[in-house]
Amino acid sequence: MSVRELVVLGTASQVPTRHRNHNGYLLRWDGEGILFDPGEGTQRQMLRAGVAAHDIDRICVTHFHGDHSLGLAGVIQRINLDKVPHPVSAHYPRSGQRFFDRLRYATAYRETVALLEAPVDTDGPLVRTPGYTLEARRLSHPVEAYGYRLVEPDGRRMLPDRLAAHGIEGPDVGRIQREGSLNGVALEDVSEVRRGQRFAFVMDTRLCDGVYALAEGCDMLVIESTFLDEDEELAVDFGHLTAGQAARVAREAGVRHLVLTHFSQRYPDPEEFERQARAAGYEAELTVARDLDRVPLPKRR
Repeated sequence: MSVRELVVLGTASQVPTRHRNHNGYLLRWDGEGILFDPGEGTQRQMLRAGVAAHDIDRICVTHFHGDHSLGLAGVIQRINLDKVPHPVSAHYPRSGQRFFDRLRYATAYRETVALLEAPVDTDGPLVRTPGYTLEARRLSHPVEAYGYRLVEPDGRRMLPDRLAAHGIEGPDVGRIQREGSLNGVALEDVSEVRRGQRFAFVMDTRLCDGVYALAEGCDMLVIESTFLDEDEELAVDFGHLTAGQAARVAREAGVRHLVLTHFSQRYPDPEEFERQARAAGYEAELTVARDLDRVPLPKRR
């Protein structure tokens, strides 16, 4: 059975706390695992969350501040130590190539796995697979940063009543799906569009066009909310979002499940992020992320 869920490995911004590790998020998308922003301590958090190096097929780094990338060294070395049997692709801002190189070769180890570097330097699609298209959009932060978005291709849902009305049953159902028509009956006559799912990952940024483009129509949006609304001026100065800003983006974009994360250590009560998000008018599913949470993508409508 296919699994689509977010495994939260860490939720702290800038520095870890007693209860929050640096950033780290693994998206399980059917049989593939995409690791986002592995901060310091990610390898240990993987162990606690039951995530193996073999689960990682792709690494996506939004930018090269330490809380989003210092874990790369350990994760890359663990991938090689465990002799992961498949290539692993890595996406990151091309302007940070020197930082990626330093982290990749931070210490001596034996390379046993093909790590395919695919840096990002423009908006648009990065890779197309049978299960999704991975896209990137530039964000607004003091260093170059990109957010990521997965878009599943639209499919078709067969409609049993229409199939029955046209006398199509058994192996013929598969035939019309493969061939597009059968005995003068078009596939469109007995099916409807099944919208592909959408997932977006938005970290350190001010409000900008890229944030809205990434969030548009998402089934799940994982987005930073470093500050509470009363500290909006600090958020703008340092290139971050508040809980209310993130929630308004999600509301306007029609997001089905909003995951808030990347919290400043200055706030002792994480529930205040939920209160401010609800006050901003977001009424759909909402998760204030905690380390080691598992958050399933919403079921299809």
